[in-house]
Amino acid sequence: MAKPVASDAIDAVPTVLSTWMAPFAGGFTRPTFANLLVLVTGALLAPGRRTVTAALSSAGLREGVTFSTYHRVLSRRRWRGQALARTLLGLLVAAFAPSGPVVVGLDETIERRWGAKIKARGIYRGPVRSSHGHFVKASGLRWISLMLLAPVPFAGRVWALPFLTALAPSERYATAQGRRHKQLTDWARQLLLLLARWLPGREVVAVADTSYAAIDLLAAMGRHLTLITRLRLDARLFDPPPPRRPGTKGRPRVSGARQPTLLQRLADPKATRTRWQRVTITGWYGQAERELVIASGTALWYHPGQQVPVRWVLVRDETGAFELQAFLCTDQAADPREVLRLFVRRWSVEVTFAEARRHLGVETQRQWSDQAIARTTPCLLALVSLVTLWADTLAHRGLVRPRRADWYRKSKATFSDALAAVRKELWTAQIFSTSREDRDRAGIPRALLDRLTDAACYPA
Repeated sequence: MAKPVASDAIDAVPTVLSTWMAPFAGGFTRPTFANLLVLVTGALLAPGRRTVTAALSSAGLREGVTFSTYHRVLSRRRWRGQALARTLLGLLVAAFAPSGPVVVGLDETIERRWGAKIKARGIYRGPVRSSHGHFVKASGLRWISLMLLAPVPFAGRVWALPFLTALAPSERYATAQGRRHKQLTDWARQLLLLLARWLPGREVVAVADTSYAAIDLLAAMGRHLTLITRLRLDARLFDPPPPRRPGTKGRPRVSGARQPTLLQRLADPKATRTRWQRVTITGWYGQAERELVIASGTALWYHPGQQVPVRWVLVRDETGAFELQAFLCTDQAADPREVLRLFVRRWSVEVTFAEARRHLGVETQRQWSDQAIARTTPCLLALVSLVTLWADTLAHRGLVRPRRADWYRKSKATFSDALAAVRKELWTAQIFSTSREDRDRAGIPRALLDRLTDAACYPA
């Protein structure tokens, strides 16, 4: 027999949020889903840290509740994150990528956490603070995330919307647990194959950085999806093997003649018969247009025991703004300009990680149990996508507007505007649900007024 749901929990959740979260109700029991709605409400309305107690405070449940009940939603209750991620992906694709290829970004981030009870943490290179000449170590948890890279209509640009995030523990943790350590490419292979199964019949293009330019990962993708990454300038590229003549003895050749390296093509284009062309790429890292000089061709990227057919794209900038860059695409028929357009979409991945830290409190949560740690950060990253989905419905009613000032002329909405619109909808729904029909004058209950005052007055 199901346990009854506390009336305080029901009253703390606006009806509009229950409607928005309805597609995920099947993944939880009724009491757990009711408690989850409280946590989501608090996580959206909290101005600072995203601890469970902060969420309860923002939801108006500082008194008269057993806070451990809400902790157990993350640490003990049974629900499958993969099933919820699949549901979220379906909603995102239907809203922002209903046709054409589904473009996803693959990247990892470090959540800086300390403490003896956080067993899965390790010491990693800090990707944000490190540079070519400056190496910074960071202690924390490493997460690998898949994000839909799609244009958001009310924002007027491509956003990275997380839907599936997995914890990639350190090698020290794997050794302590007696398990085989999985590298980033192993995690990437599992996540991408899972994604391909979730989207049968759709063309999937995955965009990743240099960490995933591994020949074993590219070979494992095969017919499942297309992968675009950076390419080493000294990569061993070969022609396809020549046709085997009748009567030839011995093993068939696996590759043809070796091609010049990409550095050799740059140094001596005539000797390598490399044809350069000037192209204009739209949306180049946030810019409207960018003129580049590119060269492209097809080859076999060969390593003893493995080979992958690729299209390589060599890019140089005549203004000297950036160094020579090389990219690869596992679809040899791909247009080189389209390869570049899709690759630069991954720029929004780092923006999403930054927005999740700044506005949704990633790195401020304080769970200590292994399961709660493995669940909380993926939920907060997924909240970026949920806020975008909900803001898109509000934008159709003209409720998402860029916040402007005399010193800041902003023409397009950003994530902070989307979050503000969702928060305003939640607060307004609670105010006018208890007020009169006259919307020029709202009668706010004392308890709700106290919650608003606390959110405005107490430090984050």
